Amino acid sequence: MTARRLPFPLILPLSLIMLLASFWGTLAIWFKMPGPDLLRYVVIGFFVFLNGAAFIALFKTRHLRPFLVFAGIFALLLGWWSTLTPPSEGNWVPDVARQVTGEIDGDLVTLTNIRDFEWTSAQEGKTNWITGTYDLSQLETVDMLLSYWGSPNMAHFILSYGFADGRQLAWSIEVKRSVGHKFSPVEDFFRANPLVIIAATERDVVGVRTNYRNEDVLMLRIAREPAQIRSLFEEYVKDANKLAARPAWYNTIETNCTTVVVRMLDAIGGKVDFDWRILVNGYLPEYVYEKGSVVNNIPIEELLALSRISPKAQAVGLSDAARFSAAIREGVPGPPVRSGVTN
Repeated sequence: MTARRLPFPLILPLSLIMLLASFWGTLAIWFKMPGPDLLRYVVIGFFVFLNGAAFIALFKTRHLRPFLVFAGIFALLLGWWSTLTPPSEGNWVPDVARQVTGEIDGDLVTLTNIRDFEWTSAQEGKTNWITGTYDLSQLETVDMLLSYWGSPNMAHFILSYGFADGRQLAWSIEVKRSVGHKFSPVEDFFRANPLVIIAATERDVVGVRTNYRNEDVLMLRIAREPAQIRSLFEEYVKDANKLAARPAWYNTIETNCTTVVVRMLDAIGGKVDFDWRILVNGYLPEYVYEKGSVVNNIPIEELLALSRISPKAQAVGLSDAARFSAAIREGVPGPPVRSGVTN
């Protein structure tokens, strides 16, 4: 009995799935398959040949069988992909060599491996890892910092927490790079490097970007409610401990600011709607402005101008952590007042 031919409108989405999956699979093999380049070329050639034959057969016969053959090939690729685990040890670049961990005891949290480097250039500095104890009942502020290094479409995302004693602690999700490895958004989409969560002083994690890498850094002061800020801080500690126990891959899409932003907006009581600016995070200022999470009683252009902190950071220098944190906030609009919250 002849198999029933598929309707042509169904062939199109199936073929699109095959093309996209084949493209992803080819790059996955290239970036992650061990061995010499020649071996990768051979495997990729065989992979493309099989998928191409299945693709042509799908259009020629309009039967489901070629797609099922393709699905079987791709399932084998995914099976191999699932066996890849991030390394727990390596020759890491010094500034991402350690993962912060924390212990929460009531209102007190003690963090180990807080980074407080004394930077001497864009990539080098005197290493300094410290332990610090913070009183979570004294959490007062949370500020969002976006550091633009090239394109206005994407930025590095940092959250900085302020305590009543004047201390600031910044958190940054970064690539755990090996020595000699350069950052590549495409390669990091294919499990090139592990993930690391950094807790650091502002003069370190912000200062290296403003004063040595000459990045354009914006600070947006988020509407604050202490209980919600505390909840968000504790989530960072839990994520850091989990990562220390079980390494995870850095992913260009999943571990840019998207997850953090959604969690941040949820923690401060904002309804999180799907918006392309959450993914293309260079436009987050406009998004949080429209959400009312930052001061929005002045034009957005004025807010952005007042929020640029790099010139102030360069003027004050990095010699004093407390002075640096105070100086970069001078003139930056404070968070909007929420009901029951005082500035």
